[in-house]
Amino acid sequence: MPLLPRPSLRLLASTGPALISVGAVVLAWETYAAFSGISPTTLPAPSRVAAQVMEHRGALLDNAIPTLGATLLGFACSLAAALVFSVLIDFFRPLRRALMPVFVISQTVPLVAIAPLIVLWFGFGLAPKIMLVALVTFFPMLVALSQGFEATDRDIEALLASMGASRAKIFRLARLPSALPYFFAGLRISITYAVVGAIFAEYAGAAKGLGIYILNAKNNFRPDLVLAAVLVSATLTLVLFGTTMLVQRVAMPWFQHEGDRRP
Repeated sequence: MPLLPRPSLRLLASTGPALISVGAVVLAWETYAAFSGISPTTLPAPSRVAAQVMEHRGALLDNAIPTLGATLLGFACSLAAALVFSVLIDFFRPLRRALMPVFVISQTVPLVAIAPLIVLWFGFGLAPKIMLVALVTFFPMLVALSQGFEATDRDIEALLASMGASRAKIFRLARLPSALPYFFAGLRISITYAVVGAIFAEYAGAAKGLGIYILNAKNNFRPDLVLAAVLVSATLTLVLFGTTMLVQRVAMPWFQHEGDRRP
């Protein structure tokens, strides 16, 4: 009889290598900072960064909340737009040929150039942050959904058509379910970009947020506070990433069960 139940063993097997690799990096960093003689103002040790997180947890939390709000609102707008446009270009192929180049061109514009302009046009409020997060996360979601629709089994579509199903019903019963794995793959990719997009938007102009906190800490030559804010933003990203995986487990339990049977 195993010492741990099977779900615990699977969890340990899936997370163990990542925890070991992260722990090794942190240990090497701590050792180098302790014995190399490097100044803490150049490279603070992880223990010092963790201490700063605890000491300034109130200020970090106060700045993390606006960043998280902008992230979630921008990502929600991006998700809604990606769903609408992916369905439109799936139903109307000429529209796909007309719009897809525009979407691709939108991704070639560097954020460092467009962010100050958006802040100039729309001010220092929440709107420019939402727009920049949506701009960063929209295209991966659109591509993922479009590929998911295209991956539908043609035999299933032909069977439904032979039974008199309309194009809308074929989309609902065949194309939409086939796109779910692609949708969640794009969701996980996009959500990791969302926090970065929100922080970058705050760099361009904001009154509060992790981006402003990092900028102020950098200007005050406090790399420990910079890394403390980076740690908080990384934690937010990991929490959001884990949430998308949890949502996928709930929305697609059959997909998870199939994955469990793989060797």
